[in-house]
Amino acid sequence: MQISRLEQLQQFLVNEPNDSFLKYAIATEYLKLNDTDQALSYFTDLVSTDENYVGTYYHLGKLYEKLNRKTDAEATYKKGLIIARKAGNMHAASELQQALNSALGLDYEDD
Repeated sequence: MQISRLEQLQQFLVNEPNDSFLKYAIATEYLKLNDTDQALSYFTDLVSTDENYVGTYYHLGKLYEKLNRKTDAEATYKKGLIIARKAGNMHAASELQQALNSALGLDYEDD
């Protein structure tokens, strides 16, 4: 029997319980399986234990939007923007700004 990617990542996490990348990878695997509760659990844990892991904010914000938690999504994008700018990660900051603008209804295009 072949082990799934999710199971493999979870086994790695047992040996490295503080590994932010593993938590992020597990959360995204749960998203692929449409298990939003588990994905949310891993993303929120990651934000609370490693707030500087910039990639989390975009995906957590999008998950909040999917769950109709608009206020949480907006707050997540805003916090991620601060963290990304502080880290000098302008690519992530740009993506977070676009996501925030969209969540706020400011993603219109000129006709």
